[in-house]
Amino acid sequence: MDSIWARTAALPSFGPLEGDLKTDVLIVGGGLAGLLCAYSLRRAGADCALVEADRLCGGVTGRTTAKLTFQHGLIYHKLLQTFGPERARLYLEANRGALNRLRELCRDIDCDFQERDSYVYALRDRRALDRELEALARLGFPAEFAETPALPMPTAGAVRFPRQAQFHPLKFAAAIAKGLPIFERTKVLELGLGTAVTDRGTVRAERMVIATHFPLLNKHGSFFLKLYQQRSYVLALEHGPDVGGMYVDQGEGGLSFRNAGGYLLLGGGGHRTGKRGGGWQELEDFARRHYPQAREAARWATQDCMTLDGVPYVGRYSRRTEGLYVVTGFNKWGMTSSLAAAELLRDLLLGRGSPYEDLFSPSRSVLRPQLAANAWESALGLLTPTAPRCPHMGCALKYNAQEHSWDCPCHGSRFGEDGRLLDNPATDDKRM
Repeated sequence: MDSIWARTAALPSFGPLEGDLKTDVLIVGGGLAGLLCAYSLRRAGADCALVEADRLCGGVTGRTTAKLTFQHGLIYHKLLQTFGPERARLYLEANRGALNRLRELCRDIDCDFQERDSYVYALRDRRALDRELEALARLGFPAEFAETPALPMPTAGAVRFPRQAQFHPLKFAAAIAKGLPIFERTKVLELGLGTAVTDRGTVRAERMVIATHFPLLNKHGSFFLKLYQQRSYVLALEHGPDVGGMYVDQGEGGLSFRNAGGYLLLGGGGHRTGKRGGGWQELEDFARRHYPQAREAARWATQDCMTLDGVPYVGRYSRRTEGLYVVTGFNKWGMTSSLAAAELLRDLLLGRGSPYEDLFSPSRSVLRPQLAANAWESALGLLTPTAPRCPHMGCALKYNAQEHSWDCPCHGSRFGEDGRLLDNPATDDKRM
């Protein structure tokens, strides 16, 4: 189930750490967020190193649909309600700036970069679209209403962001990784004050960034309550139409569309990890109805960390962890947000400060409705008297028949039928 990105890109290979190492900043995790953090630090003249337990970009980065946009669903109406106009404007500014800098970077990188308009559509009720347009007008961004998006089913319209973009994430990652101090197949076993013990040696660093998708430390930050994970699925279809842009449904569990390399990428079927959902079957049924001439060329699934309020957690791991930082919770929008996060971390690590620090702070208020849902799932998972159980925090695992895996509904760890670890926050295989 390789993505089309993995089939068409050759990532550079890096050797494992051999012995001990001393550096100013250690980055743990080699997805796009960790890579861009190392890239930004090195361009600023900082001493840093990156360790990755497996291979570079072997997780979510290699299984994205790779949209570059600051249109993250209908988020700006929600941000105005939750945070007020100043912080909503900061979120837009941070992500719009990241897209502009990615556009500049991609001028010199062969990564299939293409400008595309981005659309969030509604199937029936356009009231949510109108609210978003009103919010964007308050924030000074000229979004537009699109009456008839080029989709195969009727809609109530869409909110259009002009001049967004798409690219090949692994070709981009391969280019920025060149020359960086990266150690693959180097697993962190233990973190201490200024010290990371790996299976290959000990790294001493004044500051550390945890960029492991779901943070690996449980005793600080309460991320096991502040995050949950969601599965989503993609079909790459040959002989599908060119939809002329990037589309995503405003509703939970809706479909997304965009073209890449001669394929139509149809995404959706999403559900909370460990729960039931449409999966690939939903996408197959849709393609059969609306694109009968199309043929499936590839399929893959991905997993996203979702925060309590729709804003990523970027900054100090917790108020009590001096020198330890984290980046997580991109809420399905990690391509553009990864650079916004990397630049924020660079500024914090170099003592520059940032206007975005409070907005993205992992220590901001947790008093959001999603907290109760996460706590309920954790309690339910712990109290369910079944086996097997997740080694992360002991929740009961659920069998995922579509993907032939055992999934944790509490925090999103996943295991193959043989017990092999597929997705964190668990750090070891499970005995089945």
